[in-house]
Amino acid sequence: MIAQLSGRLVSSSLGDVVVDVGGVGYRVYVPPGSVGAHVGDDVLLHTHLAVREDALTLYGFADASTRGLFETLLGVTGVGPKLALAAIGTLGADGLRRAVVGEDVGALTVVPGVGKKSAQRMILELRERLGAADDGSVPGRPAGPADPRTEVREALAALGYAAGEIQSALDAAETADDADPEALLRAALRTLGSR
Repeated sequence: MIAQLSGRLVSSSLGDVVVDVGGVGYRVYVPPGSVGAHVGDDVLLHTHLAVREDALTLYGFADASTRGLFETLLGVTGVGPKLALAAIGTLGADGLRRAVVGEDVGALTVVPGVGKKSAQRMILELRERLGAADDGSVPGRPAGPADPRTEVREALAALGYAAGEIQSALDAAETADDADPEALLRAALRTLGSR
């Protein structure tokens, strides 16, 4: 298995890069924006090699923990490499962990290809592996009947913001954990407005 590539970045596009390692160019699929290097720079990618009858495909990540999360996602029924990569690319590693542990179906459904049932399956199969508390409670889960982040996510989507922008704004919004949806929406809009 190819677990790591270190070499010169030859080309980069939205979802893949080519890395020259000793004169051989390896095409590696990466989450968009995760390779913070320019063409000609040296890069180090932690990789996962997916083997199928008709293809050998490399998926790359900036750190080993994100690769580990990707491999954990592959253990979920119905989740293949492309969907796992889309989940990490859309929510980021930390956002994905928060969504699963917090049982935030709304956050997971913003990932292209993930519907409500797929999101529920991901939560069910991953919650314990990604950090649920031993007593059965979920850290960070709101006490009320609805998650304010889900309400705000839906409101921002209705305003036309893209899923990635919404997740970044929610991650950057500085509010208390138990903030009401209105305060969280104001904070997210301030964050979006400052970009």
